[in-house]
Amino acid sequence: MARVLIVGAGMTGSLCAALLRRQTSGPLYLAVWDKAEDSGGRMTTACSPHNPQCTADLGAQYITCTPHYAKKHQRFYDELLAYGVLRPLSSPIEGMVMKEGDCNFVAPQGISSIIKHYLKESGAEVYFRHRVTQINLRNDKWEVSKQTGSPEQFDLIVLTMPVPQILQLQGDITNLISECQRQQLEAVSYSSRYALGLFYEAGTKIDVPWAGQYITSNPCIRFVSIDNKKRNIESSEIGPSLVIHTTVPFGVTYLEHSIEDVQELIFQQLENILPGLPQPIATKCQKWRHSQVPSAGVILGCAKSPWMMATGLPI
Repeated sequence: MARVLIVGAGMTGSLCAALLRRQTSGPLYLAVWDKAEDSGGRMTTACSPHNPQCTADLGAQYITCTPHYAKKHQRFYDELLAYGVLRPLSSPIEGMVMKEGDCNFVAPQGISSIIKHYLKESGAEVYFRHRVTQINLRNDKWEVSKQTGSPEQFDLIVLTMPVPQILQLQGDITNLISECQRQQLEAVSYSSRYALGLFYEAGTKIDVPWAGQYITSNPCIRFVSIDNKKRNIESSEIGPSLVIHTTVPFGVTYLEHSIEDVQELIFQQLENILPGLPQPIATKCQKWRHSQVPSAGVILGCAKSPWMMATGLPI
């Protein structure tokens, strides 16, 4: 039985797992490891500690399908819509840039439900708090070491974590990346930002005419969402949730500051945008060190080795 490991339980890892399961006819052991405590990656959904039904998308806010990708991936959108994982975005988002032919979708159960859908379909064994540290070649098998526990061996590894984390791995993998590949990997750059989720008691009113708003005049805050309103979730038993995404310059400036200090700075700026907000009963501040990729290396330009050809960025 082939043993395959996918490192990263985000969008790429979960869909890769589902596609491997669909396209493999023989017996397959499929494992997904992630260093976090839950799946989602940069498409994570946080829950209020007081009510797990009160949730907030701290990563991606909605899915935009352009005409180009609609042609290439329409079957995926149709599938997610049929299962109710996605729904057309109908709530007002002020400042959203709409291009001709674009379609926007929200995930009623939170953006991480997309990842959970594909992980469930894949039938993979999913393990959290598994941080990969080394990858070595042992008797034609890939031996993978993690921060805690014994190493395990696999026939194939797919790495979907951010490039800087790949380059930090130890072991034989460091010798298998050619200089050309390393240069292109090092050319990949990321933006950084923070996201803050605020959770409120049931019955709390946040009286604004929009479900989301892009902010252009604040040095700290770039986007604000009344998250349950964005997803058309209204309930007298579930309190509203508010999501704030910071600007990239703010994220870079305060990247190494404490979460408590950053949260206080965001609150100060939020008061200028939405004065008189009620006091939340819980908060969740998320640091996105690797938020988006504004510059990507052209990895496949020199992908001539069996390692890179076998994986794309898997081994």
